[in-house]
Amino acid sequence: MATTYLRAGLLLALALLSGCDKPASQAEQPTVLEGKTMGTFWRVSAIALSPEKAKNLTQKIQAQLDADDQTLSTWKPDSALMRFNHSSSLAPWAVSADMADIVTVALRVGARTQGAMDITVGPLVNLWGFGPDKQPNKIPDQAQIDAAKARTGLQHLKVINEAHQQYLQKDLPDLFVDLSTVGEGYAADHLARLMEREGISRYLVSVGGALVSRGMNGQEQPWRVAIQKPTDQENAVQAVVDINGHGISTSGSYRNYYELDGKRLSHVIDPQTGRPIEHNLVSVTVIAPTALEADAWDTGLMVLGTAKAQEVVRNEGLAVYMIMREGDKFTTWMSPQFSAFLLSEKN
Repeated sequence: MATTYLRAGLLLALALLSGCDKPASQAEQPTVLEGKTMGTFWRVSAIALSPEKAKNLTQKIQAQLDADDQTLSTWKPDSALMRFNHSSSLAPWAVSADMADIVTVALRVGARTQGAMDITVGPLVNLWGFGPDKQPNKIPDQAQIDAAKARTGLQHLKVINEAHQQYLQKDLPDLFVDLSTVGEGYAADHLARLMEREGISRYLVSVGGALVSRGMNGQEQPWRVAIQKPTDQENAVQAVVDINGHGISTSGSYRNYYELDGKRLSHVIDPQTGRPIEHNLVSVTVIAPTALEADAWDTGLMVLGTAKAQEVVRNEGLAVYMIMREGDKFTTWMSPQFSAFLLSEKN
């Protein structure tokens, strides 16, 4: 009997905080717009929006995110990504510039994390019941895992840029690309670009657990983001950061999981073992120039586990915050680059 635990709302929760340095009577209250996309929620907080502008913006946001979902979804059989996945052709497959950019970033981060961030891990994700396929009735055996692993590997996928057209090409007919690990980050960056096109310069946008900010909030202070403790308490804050115009994303093993045969199975799959991770690293937050990059790095680091992830962080000079489970308690670690963004931390 499988029991699913998946909290509605943010998969990787980051609470939004505003500064309190200015009296409320003098502060500009942000307009908050919200909706659903990609199986999660989007949220935009912006300053100085008229009601008419807010209504029009909401429609544009939803239309854009619906289009993104139609491009990246593995749950929609007619999405651009799934048309590529369903094709057995080994010839270059024409894709949009956005799709090529997403895959390029994912392949680069995958290489720098020794393959831990692997967008071809779809067969394993599906085998363990975290994709469009149903959850298994029993834990997959080694033969099933080996068969799924044989259909994975970043070396089997490449991006081609040729004559102003981008292509994806695979050398395995049944290679299955899953961009869910970077979809929220890409969508958050796309929302930020929409804000800029609309002439909005003071905003905080989020899609699931990926966020981007620009400008100041209503108190004329930088937008502040709270990293949640890895617990079931909705508003338990671990740390508060000022992302200062950057993207931020968190990956965690504590929100999306189910129990099977008395064992708790995380949605984070290790491409090397073909199994859900079992180490004590439970949350990784990354701040990067874009939310897409942050979203890619947090997944790879989460898979690697504490020691290997810290080595990569040091080598790459990343801004990273980690939370580890030690028995019934949690410990934390941050890189020097991350400490520059930190405003406060809870014990």
